[in-house]
Amino acid sequence: MNQPARITVVGGGSWATAIIKILSEGNNHIRWWLRSQRDAGHIRKFHHNPSYLSDVQISPRKVRVCTKIKDALSTSDYIILAVPAAFVSDALQGVKPEQLAGKSIVSAIKGMIPEKNQLITDWAEQEFGVPSGRIAVIAGPCHAEEVALEKQSYLTIASQNLDFASEVAQFLNGRFVQTSALDDIYGVEYCAVMKNIIALACGITHGLGYGDNFQAVLVSNAMQEIRRFVDRVYPMPRDLSASAYLGDLLVTAYSPFSRNRTFGHLIGRGYSVQSAQMEMNMIAEGYYAVKSIHEINRQYNVLMPIMEMVYTVLYEKTSPVVATNALKTVLK
Repeated sequence: MNQPARITVVGGGSWATAIIKILSEGNNHIRWWLRSQRDAGHIRKFHHNPSYLSDVQISPRKVRVCTKIKDALSTSDYIILAVPAAFVSDALQGVKPEQLAGKSIVSAIKGMIPEKNQLITDWAEQEFGVPSGRIAVIAGPCHAEEVALEKQSYLTIASQNLDFASEVAQFLNGRFVQTSALDDIYGVEYCAVMKNIIALACGITHGLGYGDNFQAVLVSNAMQEIRRFVDRVYPMPRDLSASAYLGDLLVTAYSPFSRNRTFGHLIGRGYSVQSAQMEMNMIAEGYYAVKSIHEINRQYNVLMPIMEMVYTVLYEKTSPVVATNALKTVLK
């Protein structure tokens, strides 16, 4: 990319902070919108986010911090959304479709719009009229904490427009992040949503005392569930063993950095949903996603016992012990 990319990152959490770090490695002009006036003021003065990944240094030369969303969006060509799916609508409250005319949307959100049961890409197209060919998603096994440590990571950028995916991949590529492009936007996005639910299941069973043997069976069965669902909802040739699918599932299911696994672990140990949410300082996207996938699947009737186990535990208050005992009988 010859000219510097003009990019706005929307969100103040750990993943947004990690994306700022990745973008700052390149020749990019960056605006960063945060809801918190306190955090924004701290970043302007001390050049790091006091609430998340505080070791990451923020370059004031490359990054302009904003707390007014219209200011953050005004001069950028690319808008990267990096807030929890449940709050993305609030983050862009007051933004009109004409304010996004000519701009591109890149979703770094691995969740769905609650209540609407809508993928972020579909929501952006419907809500703001952004053409599907200028919408992409960021996927792949890439924990924010490891980005902060500059550990080698990989991202896949997916869009219906492969040229656009490659365009976005180019400005995210860097010293410790390698990127690739893919045209299976719906498969990638659904997998990113569903792997958080599987991580919840892994956390629940780990909290109950199940070991690595059981988790390996759980994850392999989960991959089959994901395949059945995405092939039914959005059939096209795809290799689900690629890092954008299987890789993302594995790191979320096994890593101690996984907030969904951590949330599930608390549930398995006997915490209520409310207590587990209070214990954590971050949103577990899988909590909202499992309800959306459960409701979407009423239309498709895909066999997904792991998804249903998580749903019954979180929303029907079934005992994790009872739900897991039932699940054990159908895993192979």
